[in-house]
Amino acid sequence: MAGGTVMNTLRENVTDYLATRRALGFKLEGLSKLLLSFVAFCEQRGATRVNHDLVIQWATTQMKVPVSEALVARRLDAVRIFARYQHALDPATQIPAEELRPRRYRPKQPNVLNQNDICALLAATSILEPAFKALTWRILIGLLTATGLRPGEACRLAVSDINLASGMIQILETKFGKSRLVFIHPSTVTVIADYLQARQAWVGASTHASSTVFLNARRGPLCPDRLNGTFREIVTAAGLTTAPGHRPVRLHDLRHTFAVTTMIDWYREGQDVQARLPLLSTWLGHVDPASTYWYLHAVPELLALAADRLDNDAEAPVTEPAP
Repeated sequence: MAGGTVMNTLRENVTDYLATRRALGFKLEGLSKLLLSFVAFCEQRGATRVNHDLVIQWATTQMKVPVSEALVARRLDAVRIFARYQHALDPATQIPAEELRPRRYRPKQPNVLNQNDICALLAATSILEPAFKALTWRILIGLLTATGLRPGEACRLAVSDINLASGMIQILETKFGKSRLVFIHPSTVTVIADYLQARQAWVGASTHASSTVFLNARRGPLCPDRLNGTFREIVTAAGLTTAPGHRPVRLHDLRHTFAVTTMIDWYREGQDVQARLPLLSTWLGHVDPASTYWYLHAVPELLALAADRLDNDAEAPVTEPAP
């Protein structure tokens, strides 16, 4: 594959990009038309790279009728997605800013946290009182990061759903009415076992305590609708901020982080990511694998890794089959 060098024409770069995404299972009819329209617009003006001025001119130009905000948003999105990919290959490529998009059409990008962010969140749970609440949130954040569970699933998790001997969690009646099994690392098993002992000490002789793993100060189950307020306190104490166009850090971002880091690790380990994506979909409880493919669209690093993989496959020597 040609890659994204300066020697390539803009049309070649777009063609490579579309080929990369189609190889990942995307059809891209609409995106292809928009990008090729943008390429033709640039070629008429002798441009070889994406730049802000050209994007704005193209996105707001239409010959026959006034340009709608929805069309402007679609055009900007099409070029922005390509530009993020291309910037990793050619840093001179300009990525159209989210602020150019009509306000009501500006999507929020997922937050993917790094190890330092996670450590900061875990440390910041110490602001919570009583001490058992701080412990509960520390284990909750760690479990969501390690497994990609939905926050609501973790809140409903019963002690009987955890099999420490087999290192397995049973997720019952999930968001879409399905159940699944999630395996946990031995180190996570140890942490949960210690927490369950602390939980038992907290419950004591109470006969009214909830059977759920995670308890509130009244020994009842954590309420999913009230998680965000406490998590915002933790995020503030941790000093985490986000880039423009991103939501503030949310508890659900731990699920995003798990999914993205899992796929990044697969690419770096040389595994067949396409073959493993259905496994990740099942693990996450996605009914439609397209929900998992969404991460490849939303996270530029994943798409760049996919492009590198396709480059390597294309350059690998072809051998004759054994007789």
